[in-house]
Amino acid sequence: MKNVILFAIPVFFLLIGIELWLDRKRGTGFYRLADSLASLSLGSLSQIANFFTKGVGALSYIYAYRHLALWDLPDHGWPVWLAALVLYDFCYYWVHRCGHELNLMWAAHVVHHSSEEYNLSTALRQTGTGFLIGWIFYLPMAVIGIPPTVFIGAGLINLLYQYWVHTRHIGRMGWFDYMFASPSNHRVHHGQNDYCIDRNYGGMLMLWDHLFKSFVAERDNEPIVYGIRGALASHDPIWGNLHYYAYMLQAMRQAKGWGERISIWFKSPGWNAPRADFRSADFKPYRPGFSKIGARTAFALFVLLLLGTTGFIGLAPTLPLAIAGAYGLALTGGFWFLGRRLSA
Repeated sequence: MKNVILFAIPVFFLLIGIELWLDRKRGTGFYRLADSLASLSLGSLSQIANFFTKGVGALSYIYAYRHLALWDLPDHGWPVWLAALVLYDFCYYWVHRCGHELNLMWAAHVVHHSSEEYNLSTALRQTGTGFLIGWIFYLPMAVIGIPPTVFIGAGLINLLYQYWVHTRHIGRMGWFDYMFASPSNHRVHHGQNDYCIDRNYGGMLMLWDHLFKSFVAERDNEPIVYGIRGALASHDPIWGNLHYYAYMLQAMRQAKGWGERISIWFKSPGWNAPRADFRSADFKPYRPGFSKIGARTAFALFVLLLLGTTGFIGLAPTLPLAIAGAYGLALTGGFWFLGRRLSA
C-alpha cells in the first residue's frame, strides 16, 4: 500500500500538470490556485490521518475473514480477482450512496464535494474521517471469503480508476458513459444543479446506478455548477473536515429529546431546509483575493508541506508512534496555517 501511494504521487502531479497546461492552452480557466492548494492539502491530511486510522477497517476485515468466511477462496487467479472487483464496486456504490443520503456519512464525504472547481486536483480532496463508518459496508466481502490481499488490491484499483474521471477536458464517450464511470457521469455527480443531486454513485461501473435508478446523463443545455449547497466558504482543511459535524452537533442542541437528536444523524442532508429550484445564475462562488506575492508564498509553503507529507508516508511506518504522531501533527498545523492564509 505504502509503495503504491508513493509511486502514485508523482503520477498524480504529472497528470495535474498536463491538465493545467491544457487548461491554459484552451483558456478554459478550470483551475484556481487557492482551490487547488486546498484540495491537495485535504488530500495530504487524508493520507496522514489514514496512517493512524487504517487499522480500523483492515483489522475488522481480517477478523471477519478469519472467523466468518463461508468459503476459502484463493488469493490468485482471475475469477477471484474479477469477482472481487465487481463486489468491491457494488459495496462502494452503497457506501457512496449512503455517504450522500445519511447525515452521519455525509459529514465525512462532504469534504470531497466542497470544491467549487472540477479538475484532477479535486480527485485528491479526500476526507480524514471516512474510517469511522465506511469499512462496515465491505465486510460482506470478507464473509464471502475474498482474501484480504485481494480485497486491498481491488480497493486500490477502484480508487486509482476514479482519479481520471475528475476532469472537464474529456467530453462524452458514447456507450462507455452508459456502462462505466466516466468524466461525464462524474461531473454530474459533483454538480449542485437539481438534476445532479444524489446521482451516479458508481466507482467503476454504472451498472448499479442503472439497477437502483440513480443514473442520469449529463445535459448539454445546462452548465454544471460544482460544490455544495450552503458553500463551505473556507480553505481551512481542519474546518473542511469538521464543519458538518459541527453543524450536526448544533442541530442536536436545538432538538427536543434524545430520539429527535439521534434521528438527525440518520436523516438526509438538507432535511430541515426547503428545497428551492437551483439557478446557476444566482450562484456566488467563493473567491478570496490575495496578491501575487501572497500566491507565490502560499505555493512555496505548500511545496514544503507536500515534501514533508511524502516523507511522512515513507517514514512513518518505521518511526515510534509518538514521533510519527508529532510529525503528523506538525504537518497538520502547517496545512491549517496555509488554509487560513488562503482564506484570508
